[in-house]
Amino acid sequence: MSGPDFHPPRRHAVRRRRPVRGRRRPIGSNLWLTPVMAVAFVAALATFQHFPAGFEAVPAPVAALFAAEGAGTRDALSARFGFCHSGGGRDCVVDGDTFWFAGEKYRVADIDTPETHPARCAEEAALGEAATGRLRDWLNAGSFSLESTGRDTDRYGRKLRIVTRDGGSVGSALVAEGLARPWEGARRPWC
Repeated sequence: MSGPDFHPPRRHAVRRRRPVRGRRRPIGSNLWLTPVMAVAFVAALATFQHFPAGFEAVPAPVAALFAAEGAGTRDALSARFGFCHSGGGRDCVVDGDTFWFAGEKYRVADIDTPETHPARCAEEAALGEAATGRLRDWLNAGSFSLESTGRDTDRYGRKLRIVTRDGGSVGSALVAEGLARPWEGARRPWC
């Protein structure tokens, strides 16, 4: 085949890559950094453990999270709570059994309260609003503790805690006032 329309296929030259110099370092050249970082981490962690109780160099929410999670601790947590009916928040009450504190969402583990958004009837809405306001007032009334239960979180990612002050739980207070029921493992209707 020849002629004016025939063009022989072009052969592409095979290029060989040059090795990249100065960019890659041999494995292990930065291994000296690992022990240095480990020592720095341990030193930083040790500084948190040597502060006396009440030392104010550590921010209160951080110190409170280290000191107050768990049984047998004194009431050391506090904040000024508002309302946050939708979305996330910081130090605010969502409804009668859910609140945000120090960037974490908590569910009061020992009670069930009426829903507020959406409530299924007018009675549930009124009772839910009362429970929400009462939880906010209780949290704002003084320092409290967060006591762990058998599970760390619920299916919605909220931390499950029993909220106490001087040994009494907010759940018991809301139940005594008729604003909540003891948690029985499942929700029941309020209407």
